[in-house]
Amino acid sequence: MTAEMVAPAWMHEQITAEEYESWSEEQCAGIEIVDGMVVVSPSASKRHNRLARILANALDDAAGPEWNADTDFDVRLQDVPLTNRRPDVVVYRADTIDITPTRPEHVLLVAEVVSPGSETTDRIVKVDQYAKAGIGFYWRIEQAPTGVPLVYTYVLDPATKTYRDGDVFTGVLKVAAPFPVEIDLGQV
Repeated sequence: MTAEMVAPAWMHEQITAEEYESWSEEQCAGIEIVDGMVVVSPSASKRHNRLARILANALDDAAGPEWNADTDFDVRLQDVPLTNRRPDVVVYRADTIDITPTRPEHVLLVAEVVSPGSETTDRIVKVDQYAKAGIGFYWRIEQAPTGVPLVYTYVLDPATKTYRDGDVFTGVLKVAAPFPVEIDLGQV
């Protein structure tokens, strides 16, 4: 067996929050930590990234000074075992911009753009994890074969820590909560 064939330790051992925090930004890019195990995500397509950026920009513009919307950073769902998710879009309290890690109590909304290979995770696993963490809104964007994305919205039921189905949008997303926003997803 050559050195190239030996998997690094992080691929088969649980890591702690302390270990993860010692890693560089480059080491953390393109991964999530689930129950202490590193999950590597493939690079997203240009269409996926554009949808996330359009959504984040529109949410950021509509959110007002209390909230920011951004892409590509960790949300620490739990410390033990460590679970960090990296939603495609996160709306978080503006006054927490310099607080790391971002915690669920800082987050108002997360959105995931479903890609080939992330269907089960985005449709089932993350929905449950974000709800149990207490994040108020979850949006799932499906890249439809017609080219016009579908957006499924969910609202947290705080009593049961589960999401209730909200509206489904195609073409133009227009919601009143968590704040009024209208987004033309046909501009991809």
